[in-house]
Amino acid sequence: MNVRMTLIQWAFVALPILTVAQPKQFVISARSGDSARQLQPTQRTAEPIAQPPVESVSTDVAESTSNSLNSLPLFGERPKTADQIDAEIHFLNDCDRNFASRPEASDFFAARGWDYVTDGQLDTAAYRFNLSWLLNDQNADAFWGLGVVYYQKNQLPTAIRMLKKGITIADSNVALMTDLATVEIKQYQVKPEPELLTEAEGYLQRAVALSPTSASSYQKLSIVYFLKADYSKAWDYFHQTHSLDMSVLDLGYLNELLAKQPDPKKIFK
Repeated sequence: MNVRMTLIQWAFVALPILTVAQPKQFVISARSGDSARQLQPTQRTAEPIAQPPVESVSTDVAESTSNSLNSLPLFGERPKTADQIDAEIHFLNDCDRNFASRPEASDFFAARGWDYVTDGQLDTAAYRFNLSWLLNDQNADAFWGLGVVYYQKNQLPTAIRMLKKGITIADSNVALMTDLATVEIKQYQVKPEPELLTEAEGYLQRAVALSPTSASSYQKLSIVYFLKADYSKAWDYFHQTHSLDMSVLDLGYLNELLAKQPDPKKIFK
């Protein structure tokens, strides 16, 4: 499965209306192909980094403190011990020797994180995204990846917080905005706080303003209005989705919408 297949396309496969247990495959990622540079390591690093199990660069950043810290978002966002600081310095020095720059190394570890997301190895993926952040705290992919990992772990508030950090860096990334809105919609379904739906709608409206052909964003707007019980407007956005890209249409959602109100255009019955 392509790691760039949208979180949005998978996210409400059975429809929005509130399935508590969701299949894991429905939350891959909405990363677009141009969301990060995805640079390969320089030629001088290609051979050692290709060796199993993952990288030849030492990744023992948090080992001396606690293995559990490795998979916590941003290493737990807590004060570092002397041992952890020493391990981080060793890791960064290794990367400085093996990559042309720290941003390039950050892109490399983010790419490995997405690989582990695809394989379902969420803790390992989180660790790689943490390392990516350690190398470059302005790499939106590090936060995006952590958001996807914690969405898959069903820790939605953490996922939202990480995705918002990504948005502050990549504030015109339509796919990332749509992912964040998707997670906020899911959290609203778990805990109906109106501000979540308002925020989600805001991100989606910005997404379609930036990319008027973003069918997934229109479909999510339809779901927002479905949840507001404004079925006429939900149909308007669903028809826009249909006109842009029929392949993203969620037939489960369509059935739910039809159950609430017949299609005003009589296209779907």
